[in-house]
Amino acid sequence: MQIASFLLQHGPTIPTPVHACSQLTSTRPPFRPQLLTHCLSRHEHEFRNPFYNRLLMSSENLTTSEWNSFIQSHTPTPNLLQASQWGDLKSQFGWGAIRLVARKDGAIEGGAQVLFKSLPMGISRMAYIPKGPTLDWTNANLRSYMLDLATEFALARNSFVLKIEPDLPDTPENHAMLTDLGFQPSPQTIQPPNTIELDLSGTADEILARMKQKTRYNIRLSAKKGVTTRIGTAADLSDFHALNQITGERDSFGLHSPKYYETVYDLFAATDQVALIFAEYEAQPLATVMAFALGDRAWYLYGASSNEERNRMPAYAAQWAAIQWAKARGCTRYDLVGIPDASTADLEEHFQTRKDGLWPVYRFKRGFGGTAVRSVGAWDKPLSKFIYNLYLRRVARKA
Repeated sequence: MQIASFLLQHGPTIPTPVHACSQLTSTRPPFRPQLLTHCLSRHEHEFRNPFYNRLLMSSENLTTSEWNSFIQSHTPTPNLLQASQWGDLKSQFGWGAIRLVARKDGAIEGGAQVLFKSLPMGISRMAYIPKGPTLDWTNANLRSYMLDLATEFALARNSFVLKIEPDLPDTPENHAMLTDLGFQPSPQTIQPPNTIELDLSGTADEILARMKQKTRYNIRLSAKKGVTTRIGTAADLSDFHALNQITGERDSFGLHSPKYYETVYDLFAATDQVALIFAEYEAQPLATVMAFALGDRAWYLYGASSNEERNRMPAYAAQWAAIQWAKARGCTRYDLVGIPDASTADLEEHFQTRKDGLWPVYRFKRGFGGTAVRSVGAWDKPLSKFIYNLYLRRVARKA
């Protein structure tokens, strides 16, 4: 992952408007080596706030461990997609990534891992903050400053839009806040805005009791039918790939390359934040789950199952083992990641009849209990009106 050196310092008295220049150096793909000089404009009242006394970000003064410690300890919502490993992953598959932090008295107060994706022929880029920035959203000065900073960086990278998908609940108040910050609802989301979160408090029996009766029955049935579970290693990724391929063909799911899954596993396995779980019958892998943990949250990102022995309910066994793994780590929430973008009423009305999109997945996930949670989704800040309008037309054609 490329790290851009960024240093902004100023004294106590600065005329208005302020122009502080910094240099950004790019040294690794997907950006060609280049040196950009970009001037940041700020008003005097912004600099008078003590929060802005110092902003510092570079490979020398921001370590990976410091960044991850900040992300992991952030309350109430640490998010996996702001972990350094996620940026490292995306940097190997067509994106660029940088991390921006704002410090107060040396401590990180806010941060954003920004991904960049080039358009064809490199005419411009999309700047994207997945499930971020990470900050106290009730702090108006902080949120304004971090998003202004991300905007300046996006402009320096010749981006036509800054897209954010904050880890915020979908409320009128949050919509108004994002609008006031210069963003507008985006017609294109990257991460599913709707999900189901399981409450992992209590005993295993209490977690089971919160599930739908049929799911609870299937979990117990899998054990009665001889299905066992285990946590695998990198050596088992070939079995994961085989099951993934079967699932993609059966359910018409889009899949990443095997290298992608190997990379994400290796990156998070290095910090013991991933579990590759298999449900097996007579040593034959029948279902798999790749689950991740950060702070007090866990995520079910990838799963697959065989066409064989489906009557033994191996997918339920694998998911239950992942939930138990998360619980044993001290996680209090388990995110099932991705259900149809519909209201709770529509989800309940149509889950038995709809066969398209994420509806079959929802039928499986809803059985584990939990609460449907919708985030604010994707919001865009257009930086080039001409290119952004072309982008809107392209998105509309694909809809």
